[in-house]
Order: sequence, then C-alpha cells, then structure tokens
Amino acid sequence: MATKRTSAKRKQPTPSGILLRYREKDTAYGVTRKTTTRLANTLGLSETQVVHVALANLARQTLPRYELDDGPLTQEQMDAIDRLQPPGRIKVTKSLF
Repeated sequence: MATKRTSAKRKQPTPSGILLRYREKDTAYGVTRKTTTRLANTLGLSETQVVHVALANLARQTLPRYELDDGPLTQEQMDAIDRLQPPGRIKVTKSLF
C-alpha cells in the first residue's frame, strides 16, 4: 500500500520575488519605509508600484538603449563609405568634432 506524501516532503515552488529590506535612514543607495510610504501617498500608488517606478527610472538612466557596436570603423569600411558618396555633391567630413 502506497503512503501519502506529506506536505513537508513535497517540492515547494521557488518564490519569484525578491526580499526588500528598508534602510534605517535615507541614503543615496536606500530609503526608509517611511519615505516609500510618503512617495506612494504623494503619487497615488502602492508601495510596490513605487519600487517598480524607481527601478524603471534607474534602468532608463543606466542601461544602454542600443546594442554595443564593434568600436571604430576600419580603414576598409571608411573606403567603402567614400566609394558610395556621389562625387562633388556633398563635402565629406571624417570627424564630427
């Protein structure tokens, strides 16, 4: 006769969230629960939404919005660009500065 598995033996799902520990005082790298609550009340959002807005703003400011390139163009690439320019119609400048 098979025995029933108890809940302690079942594999528990891993939580997908993170633990947020508030600071004891506001700093450049953390805020208190009181500050988060004040922001939520001022913005008319929940505290969770305030954290999401803050993270979204930090991502916008910090992460690149484009794929990184391979660096400066090679001379071969520059020559190919020069060959594509119509002669005499525009003045080609090699530097932006």
